[in-house]
Amino acid sequence: MDSNNNNNQDLPEATVQNVLEQDTLKWVFVGGKGGVGKTTCSSILGILLSQVRSSVLLISTDPAHNLSDAFQQRFTKSPTLVNGFSNLYAMEIDPTVEKEDSVSSDGMDDFLSDLTNAIPGIDEAMSFAEMLKLVQTMDYSVIVFDTAPTGHTLRLLQFPSTLEKGLAKVMSLKSRFGGVLSQMTRLLGVDEEFGEAAILGKLEGMKEIIEEVNKQFKDPDLTTFVCVCIPEFLSLYETERLVQELAKFEIDTHNIIINQVIFDEEVVESKLLKARMRMQQKYLDQFYMLYDDFNITKLPLLPQEVCGVEALKGFSHHFITPYKPSLARGSVEELENRVASLKEQLKDAETELEQVRKGKQKV
Repeated sequence: MDSNNNNNQDLPEATVQNVLEQDTLKWVFVGGKGGVGKTTCSSILGILLSQVRSSVLLISTDPAHNLSDAFQQRFTKSPTLVNGFSNLYAMEIDPTVEKEDSVSSDGMDDFLSDLTNAIPGIDEAMSFAEMLKLVQTMDYSVIVFDTAPTGHTLRLLQFPSTLEKGLAKVMSLKSRFGGVLSQMTRLLGVDEEFGEAAILGKLEGMKEIIEEVNKQFKDPDLTTFVCVCIPEFLSLYETERLVQELAKFEIDTHNIIINQVIFDEEVVESKLLKARMRMQQKYLDQFYMLYDDFNITKLPLLPQEVCGVEALKGFSHHFITPYKPSLARGSVEELENRVASLKEQLKDAETELEQVRKGKQKV
């Protein structure tokens, strides 16, 4: 593990301190492959930001909604104050459910549901626009997104063009079926003008919100994307894809959090962990080579999950102080510990052997 630390003198700081210090930031996205610890990282970033900002809103756009699990508190689609905090709020939105909630029996909703089927992704775009409209009316200093796995996040950034297509579709329907539409609205007893104007107005309004927000997303003073990954091939590949996509969308990213790193001190004599550590080292080297201008934060693999406010707060210091193994491999103290551990194992094995010889081994 030291091979990195020796080469890291000229690299950017290995923490998320830069995110905490950038007080112009309004939007912080946290994303990556499923199962790498995004929710833990976004929750801890929210906690750390709440210490330096007036108010923080954590939003989960992942249908799995792990924020409730991380904080061990139930969140809904309205911002809720996180227990133990005075300025940290959390909410969970689910595009598919939002759509069902909003459906009522009038013709406009029927038309919108047809539109939804005609343009893939427009339901998510509209749900996202509604949520952004809500968020913008509230005065949060910074908003942290715990995003769904990578693909969803990138779709979210394509929403303006999705809505553009939606509007074009509505306009073409209107020009082709204008007469039929007005007859239908009359038959349904809906005010003809209201029907068309409301549909177009709703879409146009959402497109404006999303265009405005996208302008903010592309401003590095206002927005940054934190990539979370683990030191394995698929995660490295996914991170590379994500960084390229973000560059394509002109979204700033200069922080990578590498989670579940096995540090040398923890390996002791486990062959399995030694092998995993060698594998991880190979990918860690590649991360440092590919992203030498990024702030790369390494987090240690833990024997237990990080659940609940206290555990999250306890783990948060690894985000602002680079993790250092407590014992240097090969030092007198480490060797003494290793010898003591081996003596203990030998003693246990001798006792077990004794019992087997005496035929007392429990089945």
